[in-house]
Amino acid sequence: MTQTDNNTFYQALILTADSKRVGMLLGILAKRNLRGTVATTLKSAKMLLDRHHWNLIFLSTEFGAISGRQNGFEIVRHICDAHPEMPIVMISPTDSSEQAIKAMRFGCVDFLTEPLKPVAINTVLDTYLPNHPTRVMETVQSDDQRMHPIIGTSAALKETVQMARSVARTAAPVLVSGPSGTGKELIAQLIHNNSRRCNGPFVQVNCAALNESLLESELFGHEKGAFTGAILCHQGRLERANGGTILLDEITETPPAFQAKLLRVLEQMHFERVGGSEHIRANVRVISTTNQDIRQLVQTGRFRADLYYRLAAVRLQIPSLADRMDDLLDLIWWFVNQFAHEAGRAITAISRQMLRMFELYHWPGNIRQLRNMVRTAMILGQGSTLCITQIPWLVEEMKQTPQANDSETESGQSPLQEIERRAILATLTRAEGNQAQAARVLGISDRTLREKVKKYRQQELVAIA
Repeated sequence: MTQTDNNTFYQALILTADSKRVGMLLGILAKRNLRGTVATTLKSAKMLLDRHHWNLIFLSTEFGAISGRQNGFEIVRHICDAHPEMPIVMISPTDSSEQAIKAMRFGCVDFLTEPLKPVAINTVLDTYLPNHPTRVMETVQSDDQRMHPIIGTSAALKETVQMARSVARTAAPVLVSGPSGTGKELIAQLIHNNSRRCNGPFVQVNCAALNESLLESELFGHEKGAFTGAILCHQGRLERANGGTILLDEITETPPAFQAKLLRVLEQMHFERVGGSEHIRANVRVISTTNQDIRQLVQTGRFRADLYYRLAAVRLQIPSLADRMDDLLDLIWWFVNQFAHEAGRAITAISRQMLRMFELYHWPGNIRQLRNMVRTAMILGQGSTLCITQIPWLVEEMKQTPQANDSETESGQSPLQEIERRAILATLTRAEGNQAQAARVLGISDRTLREKVKKYRQQELVAIA
């Protein structure tokens, strides 16, 4: 387990030929453990923009104007066409309100003038490229060279990662099980990256997205004229994965007839394209994933037992988010970092009330659901504290989702409702009974607060004088 190296994940591109400006920006970025990359020419800028992912761009107004054909504003247009959400901060050597207005119209998020002040730069970074520390168990590099962290330090996560690294050194087929939204594909990529096949291809097949005929064509390929519309010979993904790893994502979604064909191919490691007769050999390592109880499917006859045994030489179980609550705060901060540029909002704290609600929730959508919830709270909320109560429909959604273990508190309410009740009463106490003030703090309407207080009175849970 390592502390996040944000140089790996968050990068700023600096487009300017001014060495003094570059020195200041790189110095401030380094202090915040962020990577800064500099382009001094139009050619190098376009190359970096095309080849890499950036989280923030600093651009001088005169950049590219040496040739007489381009200037900083034309570069802004080029960036926005390719990356509409990219935050761009324009830097001008002169304080010009006309240029500032023009920069905003072109899509820049901020306009700084020289001499640059560290406070102004840090304010931009706090808003669009924060660097809240998070703990990372492992870092996984995908085929597009982007780095993806496995966030957390919990025992359940550590056990899974250690098993993945251990099995990676072998050629054994692996079945990765776990609920949707837990990161099964990331673990599969981790296994491939740490295997002896890491220099070979990593090819994925989404078994749930294709019907039987398309799945067969996609996996094994087809010859020209094999069916209507087959105007060219198509190399299947199994053939393209030769020498590497193939990921059969959601393998339990495949129909029985296809399971029989797949078993034969995996046993013999040779096949024919659809409509062809030539034997094609493939040397691949097979990793499969499923979000279902595959052993129960085998027992009920919905999944072939012989295929299960062929795929599951080693089985890894990915823990659900509810089973790794120790990682919750790290995950929240990671998503805050990730969506800061989109929300344009500097977050300095997480609401304790929201954190308690999250800890009691059972998270049916796991990390994917948490990611979306944090993103929504950042976009629709206000202030420097991230708080879900500012978006009442999100709270209602959490309360209406069936709980896995919906135990009740002594007050007769679910744990989530009890957390809400206590938060409302505590806020009313701090506001000395002023419901209008309490409603503003909670981010709900006066009417909603009155209805909730009335409900508590009717239930004889509290007495508010």
